[in-house]
Amino acid sequence: MTTRAGFIALIGEPNAGKSTLTNAMVGAKVSIVTHKVQTTRARIRGVAMEGDSQLVFVDTPGLFKPRRRLDRAMVAAAWGGAADADVIVLLIEAHRGITEGVESILEGLKDLPRNRTVALAINKIDRVEAPALLALTQAMNERYEFARTFMISAEKGYGIEDLRHWLADEMPESPWLYPEDQIADLPMRMIAAEITREKLTLRLHQELPYQLTVETENWEERKDGSARIDQVIYVARDGHKGIVLGHKGETIKAISKAAREELTEFLGRPIHLFLQVKVRENWLEEAERYSEMGLDFRDGNA
Repeated sequence: MTTRAGFIALIGEPNAGKSTLTNAMVGAKVSIVTHKVQTTRARIRGVAMEGDSQLVFVDTPGLFKPRRRLDRAMVAAAWGGAADADVIVLLIEAHRGITEGVESILEGLKDLPRNRTVALAINKIDRVEAPALLALTQAMNERYEFARTFMISAEKGYGIEDLRHWLADEMPESPWLYPEDQIADLPMRMIAAEITREKLTLRLHQELPYQLTVETENWEERKDGSARIDQVIYVARDGHKGIVLGHKGETIKAISKAAREELTEFLGRPIHLFLQVKVRENWLEEAERYSEMGLDFRDGNA
């Protein structure tokens, strides 16, 4: 049997649907999905099997104009993921069309090696009429020579199968890179932290955009098959701590409950989750915090 395996980088603007597409391809939740932009920080890989091909998805942070060290490190991680991949899929939103951000990404693609296979996936096609979709397809292909164009809805599952089949055929001949039953190569400690961070992001909305991070400090396996997970939520200011805790601790309790329920379901066993909130004014400038997020601190240099 000839096996194939390779890396696929999903790139696009923040909120284009990359995490949703990764999860749809893999058939499990490996990448956090929220309605806030820039929620994916590390290059989360989801592993999907299609026939004799193993597809390893690199879910990159959204590409945007960086302002801070964390932003720069995220953008560097995104382009790094694209440069290392066997196939790149540029995801754009049908209803938003060719934005300034998409134009910028198209320019960036021109700097990649010539032999790189790049496909275009137009997402959220249910939001526009067919003529607009065809016009967008034509305009994008005039700007860049894509190997293929796919019309999809990552959320509803339209067109996902065609994209997966094509990607499987594009993978180089290779032994499989991961065990067949492995869906993500992030350590479970990091996945657990991402799940809690997702709940924080959903609950706090605009109040604490990107001023917090979550780290799994301790993971203790118990004899009864359950696990105790201790996590720290780092915030930049004292005022932020109050927002995360909420009135009489109600916010942190709700976040803890939601994260514990999802972790229990994800791991298939009881989870005891304990959250602490700590103020670290300069966490955005600490190399250790970046390592915990799977980012390179040096990439944040101006």
